[in-house]
Amino acid sequence: MAPTRYHTVAIILHWVIALGILVQIVMGLAMTHLAIPIGLKFQLYQLHKSIGLTVLLAVFLRAAWRLANRPPALPATMPVLERFAAQATHWLLYALMFALPLTGWAEVTVSPYHIPTVLFRLVPWPDFPGLAGFAGNKLADAIATFVHTRLAFVLMGLLGLHAAAALRHHFLLRDGILRRMLPFL
Repeated sequence: MAPTRYHTVAIILHWVIALGILVQIVMGLAMTHLAIPIGLKFQLYQLHKSIGLTVLLAVFLRAAWRLANRPPALPATMPVLERFAAQATHWLLYALMFALPLTGWAEVTVSPYHIPTVLFRLVPWPDFPGLAGFAGNKLADAIATFVHTRLAFVLMGLLGLHAAAALRHHFLLRDGILRRMLPFL
């Protein structure tokens, strides 16, 4: 029998990742657009790297869980085009949730500043495999920064679409889609 709700593990990972991404978006925008003291900016960058790599780990766990555990089926009444859009959006979200931390890691590796990453000030993190030779390369840094930043804006758009669709299903269609992922229902 197909499940009607996501498993508790999937729900926890979903909301941990969602919270991590929201924090990353706010932090990323603050670091790059606000006039903040250099010491605070340095701390934000370090925390941004730590949270980004933590989100990457959580996304790996979430993807592995999803591959091993079938999610609840979409409502049979959902139109084919809407079903396709929902599935495509989810796969794009997964792709971006992998790509953003990886491009951030690449960006840090090729940066001319070459500031080591130490996860939560405890665990030294290596350079991105194969990119250490590009450290300080201005073109590589510009490309990595461009890709990371643009993907972040694409992710923000998709997250807005994802949230709007969930709210539409909950408040307008009342079909139980959102309740399948809420931890308290």
